[in-house]
Amino acid sequence: MNRLLFVTLSNIGDLVMTTPALVAMHDAYPDARIDIVADLRSSELLSRCPFLGDLVHRVKQDGKTGMLKLVRTLRARRYEAIVDLRTDFLPWLLRAHRRSARWQARDYGPHAVEQHFAVAARVLPSPRPIPATRIWLSAADREQACVRLASLPGTRRLIVAPGANWPGKRWPLEHYTALANLLREDFDSLILLGNAADAADGERMLSRLHLPTLNLMGRTSLIEATAVLEQGLLFVGNDSGLGHLAAAAGVRGVTLFGPGRPARYRPWGTNATVVMAPGLVLDQLQPATVAAHVQGRLREDAA
Repeated sequence: MNRLLFVTLSNIGDLVMTTPALVAMHDAYPDARIDIVADLRSSELLSRCPFLGDLVHRVKQDGKTGMLKLVRTLRARRYEAIVDLRTDFLPWLLRAHRRSARWQARDYGPHAVEQHFAVAARVLPSPRPIPATRIWLSAADREQACVRLASLPGTRRLIVAPGANWPGKRWPLEHYTALANLLREDFDSLILLGNAADAADGERMLSRLHLPTLNLMGRTSLIEATAVLEQGLLFVGNDSGLGHLAAAAGVRGVTLFGPGRPARYRPWGTNATVVMAPGLVLDQLQPATVAAHVQGRLREDAA
């Protein structure tokens, strides 16, 4: 059986934005297994991929010793093609018929998805359109999410993720609370998503919310969060990994940008929209502005 090698990125959102390139490789070589080099913290998102071969973890903290170990592991197999979205040298240390890295790619567009796809395109046998981002789930993942949400009334679920990896990307928590309350007639329930570091924020919000709320902050794995996102009507969050998971799950999404580069890093796909903060300062973005954008999305979808 043919083998391909795909070297992806480490952060959650970055990994999600590499999946169109991964899917394109599979579409071009449908009978091949694809070995993937990924980071431990985000590789769970690849665990259900049906064409996954070996999942190899790269530990950045291991430095040169870790890289030499990685090379020895990968050189044990000859690959039909290698796509490396992380380094500019690894493919040339391995055995392969075709190789591609970032420095070789031609320009496909400004977005990270387009730039990653351009690297993969060099080893594809024919041109093809860029696929959607993708996270694979099992039937059991989806069933578990349905059971988890069974206590919530109705099906119009608003999912909110107030977290981000640095303070400048965080819309104030009180603004998220105000937004949820402004939208209480538009949704039946509210779900709070985030990691363990966000859990205390969820607890602070609960007593001030007027919608039936399920706080899942710090209580889901990445796969579980994706399955929950699939059950939402609409997602609102900061420029963070969960916004990219929402786009991959096919849920309507609204990402709030202050500092950052939405032309490059916004969630990929037609279901995802962006609201920019005045002067790129998130504190200046008012809940009523975001609520109006969300309600406009809902009207468009109902038309």
